[in-house]
Amino acid sequence: MQDLAVKPTAQLISAAAFDELVAVHLEAGYRVALAILRDPDEAHDAVQDAAFKAWRSFGQLRDERSVRPWFLRIVANRCQSVRRRHWWSVVRMPEIGRAGADFESASAAGADLQRELARLSPDERLPLFLYFYLDLPLEEVGAVLGLSAAGAKTRIYRAARKLRPGLELSL
Repeated sequence: MQDLAVKPTAQLISAAAFDELVAVHLEAGYRVALAILRDPDEAHDAVQDAAFKAWRSFGQLRDERSVRPWFLRIVANRCQSVRRRHWWSVVRMPEIGRAGADFESASAAGADLQRELARLSPDERLPLFLYFYLDLPLEEVGAVLGLSAAGAKTRIYRAARKLRPGLELSL
């Protein structure tokens, strides 16, 4: 009978620890999901599913310092599952800009960069996004991608190299 009284307290401590460690990474998880899925609704769903999966496997986390790459990896895996589920769907072109004031106010370089990024596959965009937009160190980019830091650096380099031809200035 005494075991039953102890168990809810342990669950509350675990819930508080989970909230404290993972909640601060939800926004970064959403950005990763949005970069992969390109749909805000699907990105919200993927982060919610990933948070639930993280909650279920929270006991497996060994080092509290590695929470961010651990959670972002769960988000990336969930997004990959969502993309595989929609293999039959029509390919959507990413929205580069709107006609009118928004497009006119955007710089030509920014529009070129968006266009070239849209040409990359999601697997090529993700390392660039994690490294340059979320400002993750190479070790964490590698952890999210399931690679070593050197492997992450290689992926970033290859993706950036693919961007260069479309961004070079023509004189």
